[in-house]
Amino acid sequence: MSTDITSQQHSILKGYNMLLYFAGTMIMYEPAEECIVDFWKEGILRKLPVSSTNPAFIRAASQLRESCTDKASSTNAMSEDYYRLFTRINKPLAPAYESLYKKPAQTERVLNDSDVSEFYNSYGWKNKFRHGMKDDHLGVELLFLTTLIEKYIVLDDEACRGEMRNEIRRFIDQHILSWIPEWHKRVQEYSLTPSYKGISSLIFACVEDIHSLLSNRNELFFRTGYLKN
Repeated sequence: MSTDITSQQHSILKGYNMLLYFAGTMIMYEPAEECIVDFWKEGILRKLPVSSTNPAFIRAASQLRESCTDKASSTNAMSEDYYRLFTRINKPLAPAYESLYKKPAQTERVLNDSDVSEFYNSYGWKNKFRHGMKDDHLGVELLFLTTLIEKYIVLDDEACRGEMRNEIRRFIDQHILSWIPEWHKRVQEYSLTPSYKGISSLIFACVEDIHSLLSNRNELFFRTGYLKN
């Protein structure tokens, strides 16, 4: 891979990491007023640091732009949506735990998350939320994914980069894309705000794009800069 292409790829990956940090935080924590002001009321979500021809990404960008002008994207409305979708005690509508999607849905119980924990442990990575959020929570998985991407970006040796690309794709295949299509479907069906619809679409699209980019595939056209679609 040439130096110019590598540099461009790294810039694009940094943009995706920014989006995953934002989206992962919105899944892990109830929305705060400062967050709503910064991202929605100030219109930051109208401009994203990368663009893609992936239809899922285009839909995510459209939903997030819509949410910036939607009256339902208030702190109270989004907090209620967050509670309904992810945290209410009596069957949340779109729980963000991998283990709930790996077994028949009727079990509705959190199963052993040691599989993803072993992946973390192999890199000496510690989930700082272990006492409050299980290892297979989507937000934790996205945080680990961004950590792997950061490791990849600073590698100098091409052979090592190749191995890390394989590891990132393996993690995405085994622990994210194996279940978030169903999670995303539930959020699209049950969310009362375009904000969470856009966030779930953004997560789905970013993970797909990262996997494609690191597969050296050409189906998607990536560029740095701001969305113009």
